[in-house]
Amino acid sequence: MQYATQIANLLPNPLDSVYFVNSGSEAVEGALKLAKRYTGRHKMMSMHCAYHGSNHGSLSMMASPEGDTWKAPFQPLLPNVEYLWFNNFEDIDRIDEETACVLVEPVQGEAGVIPPKEDYLQALRKRCDETGTMLIFDEIQTGMGRTGAMFAMQKYGVTPDIVCLAKAFGGGMPLGAFVSSKEIMDSLQSNPVLGHITTFGGHPVCCAAGLAALNYILDKQLVEDVERKGERYEKALKNAPHVQEIRRSGLLMAVELGSSEKMFKMMALFKEHGIMSDWFLFCDTAFRISPPLIISDDEIDDSCRIILECLNRL
Repeated sequence: MQYATQIANLLPNPLDSVYFVNSGSEAVEGALKLAKRYTGRHKMMSMHCAYHGSNHGSLSMMASPEGDTWKAPFQPLLPNVEYLWFNNFEDIDRIDEETACVLVEPVQGEAGVIPPKEDYLQALRKRCDETGTMLIFDEIQTGMGRTGAMFAMQKYGVTPDIVCLAKAFGGGMPLGAFVSSKEIMDSLQSNPVLGHITTFGGHPVCCAAGLAALNYILDKQLVEDVERKGERYEKALKNAPHVQEIRRSGLLMAVELGSSEKMFKMMALFKEHGIMSDWFLFCDTAFRISPPLIISDDEIDDSCRIILECLNRL
């Protein structure tokens, strides 16, 4: 209860009702069920190149530009799912009065760190309000300070109807949650009763770990320094050899090399130099920088030195 209260106090109104689950995938599953239950609608929308988990429902919300590589072995998945292109304002008009929800990452992660264009999330919020559609933010990767605000919704000034949390939310332990207003969440109490149940969600050990991690983040004021640390990385690497672009939101970064051949060679060089990194599910031309929020300036400079050595060997 204490952790739920802390999280509700940090989130903007009216997100005050926290439903603990076991993982990020289950948080997405619960959010989808909640949106369908509250609206009475069945059509759902998500974004191309988004990743929301590997369960049946969350996998249904994933669309790869390369086709159904990820989903083909598990078809048929959920019906009545459509996909929009992130940052495409014209696509927003496809949201209509039959749409139960739109599921979106406020910053696309596995697409290669794609921040929202100016006013895009605001336009998405406006259209959902017009059609009575639930706007769901997947903040499983962007939450808990990663983008330079405690939650990306605060950084970009848009409050969803439902938000999904996990990963850092558990402080290293398996924990997730979907959060909404009490009015919306109460719809799970009837028709049927126990509209969503979970075996280990809200486990006291996991909640204690999550609460301890949150208190550490707040006490040490880690979030306030995230943007500066991200800028330190960007300044050191943006003009490096082979770097075409750095896409960034806080300490979530993609270093674009322009070709998968260069990226995979970088992975081999990183391995030689003791750096752990990877690419993105829907972008194999960039490598990821996503360090712990506690990283020091000396550690940033040291890692940049090694990254530059590797880039110079490409």
